[in-house]
Amino acid sequence: MTDHMLQEWPSERICVLRLNRPEAYNALSRALTDDLREAVRGLSDTRAQVLILTANGKGFCAGADLKERKLMSDDEKYAHNRAINDLANEIAAAKFATVAAISGTALGGGMEISLACDLRFAAAGCKMGLTEARIGAMPGAGGTQRLPRLIGTARALEMMYTGEPITAEQAADWGLVNDVVPIEGLMDRAMAFADLVAARSRRTTARLKDTVYRGLDGPLAGGLEIERTAIVEILKSEDYQEGLAAFAERRAPVFG
Repeated sequence: MTDHMLQEWPSERICVLRLNRPEAYNALSRALTDDLREAVRGLSDTRAQVLILTANGKGFCAGADLKERKLMSDDEKYAHNRAINDLANEIAAAKFATVAAISGTALGGGMEISLACDLRFAAAGCKMGLTEARIGAMPGAGGTQRLPRLIGTARALEMMYTGEPITAEQAADWGLVNDVVPIEGLMDRAMAFADLVAARSRRTTARLKDTVYRGLDGPLAGGLEIERTAIVEILKSEDYQEGLAAFAERRAPVFG
């Protein structure tokens, strides 16, 4: 890995991946994209239960590094796009909770990797958008699919057709972000959520995430069946037995 991305462990179960190209608004160069993919994949071999994705500098992520891309061949441009797409998909598929702490401008591919997270907290006043239309392109890392599922088709198309970003406050009003806080309190907000989740059962967090997302991919009846299967597994788990014992003994549970 390079210093373009920093990995921090506030606790055994919480990992922070921090984009660190502030001079380029944390644009996704090939090197940074590869580092992020390697780090996300590597978390499957740890006890991580929460991933916080954030950045240094004024920008969260300006999307693909267009200065670098300008020098690429057509095949290299496509490969770069696929790598960013794969990064978003790997974040979405992670078997732990994922949070984007959007510290500044999030555009294009930068917004798309935040859309791949389970939750988004944003700094007050920052701008977010799928701005590809401005340069004759379109979102290619999941934005055309994930954004409508979050805020509805009409609002998503408005953002993508115009390529104009919206404020964090408007994003909160539309349900795109979970909360908007002053920049100085952003990581405190993200960490408060992470600490709470990290105190829960790691097994249940992973099963809950899988159940929700797989259920959304199909009809209600199918989703309910996925839930029934999951609850049978959970009710037999050691963590549930610990939870019952802790409740009876009036203490906080200690999950494995």
